[in-house]
Amino acid sequence: MEQVNMEPVEAEMAENGKRAKVAARLLARASTAVRNRALEASADAVLAGGAPILSANEKDVARAREAGQKESLIDRLSLNEKRLAEIADALREMASLPDPTGVVVSGSRRPNGLQIEAVTVPLGVIGIIYESRPNVTVDAIGLCLKSGNAVILRGSKDAIESNIALTECIRPAIEGAGLPADCAQLIRNTDRASAQALMRCDRYLDLLIPRGGAGLIQTVVRNSTVPVIETGVGNCHTFVDASADLDMALEIAINAKCQRPGVCNAMETLLVHRDVAEAFLPRVVPALRERGCEIRGCPRTVRIAGVDTKPATEEDWGTEFLDLILAVRVVDSLDEAIEHIAEYGTLHSEAIVTRDVGNAEAFLASVDAAAVYANASTRFTDGGQFGMAGEIGISTQKLHARGPFGLEKLVSTKYVVRGSGQVRE
Repeated sequence: MEQVNMEPVEAEMAENGKRAKVAARLLARASTAVRNRALEASADAVLAGGAPILSANEKDVARAREAGQKESLIDRLSLNEKRLAEIADALREMASLPDPTGVVVSGSRRPNGLQIEAVTVPLGVIGIIYESRPNVTVDAIGLCLKSGNAVILRGSKDAIESNIALTECIRPAIEGAGLPADCAQLIRNTDRASAQALMRCDRYLDLLIPRGGAGLIQTVVRNSTVPVIETGVGNCHTFVDASADLDMALEIAINAKCQRPGVCNAMETLLVHRDVAEAFLPRVVPALRERGCEIRGCPRTVRIAGVDTKPATEEDWGTEFLDLILAVRVVDSLDEAIEHIAEYGTLHSEAIVTRDVGNAEAFLASVDAAAVYANASTRFTDGGQFGMAGEIGISTQKLHARGPFGLEKLVSTKYVVRGSGQVRE
């Protein structure tokens, strides 16, 4: 294997880290009004820069098509005027939210007169390694600005032209609002070496967040010397219980799978109770096929749904397809559905469709995932849908943050102690 000289890229990353640390100190003491002004200015800049941003995005999309990328992944990569407007709207919504910093979590006055308060503060410098999805570039910058954190972004080569165009619009807007442009830095080098260097930049980074497929996430988790928040691979399930309203179940299944199949909160496996399989599968399978979905089923599913259903393999149960492919399994009970999810799920988003309140509550209590649903689509696991304006990702781990990784998770606390000359005896 060819050896890569890491010294130049590590030196470059250290320089980026130094600049980010300086920017983070200035950003941490900036007022809420100044940060909000930077967000509003960034929203204006995205809209004003629409033509060059879309032109850059067209280059990324064309390159993806030439490489034979599947349409669901090209959809994640693509920008248009509507999506740019949504990106700008998200920045404005972030500006309207309460400042997550400076909140007094607890406080007390000690007998010796010391006033002690636990106060929320920015984490510092956050690194993000992510794939495709140029909207993540802006969401990350906006959330970090609002929460007082500097951010170093390392996107993938798939979206590099789009990411450059977006950051070239936003950085001057941040500076024009009175904050350092280095609050938001984009690593333009998309070689593997730059990702490796960022994983080792523990002198300057306080947190590293990977966002992408299982391979990327596990590489970062295993190799980073910077603390990592693991964001989610989404092998998400919907279980249609014996008492389910089948009209509701049909709508939820279609939405969860087909509304946007290339995202992490899309359903990848449909579980159907045996008591309703004969009634439900002949309805849901043709509806999904009409929308271009390939069905891979267990033996009972194949028997009920017909010859166009492919037999599912063991690998299918554990696969995040990110495409119009769905694994379908008939189960004998609620407990079997829960056991299947425990075996193959990725702790992301899981749903039950049922009219049985007891079964709904058992499912919600028993299933281990960042988001669990009763009678709703898993597609709602999203910072914007949860009223957070945006997210950096969906955390599937349990320490510090779980679920949509929004503003309130981008802060820590420190103890502020005010005295009048006290010394310890």
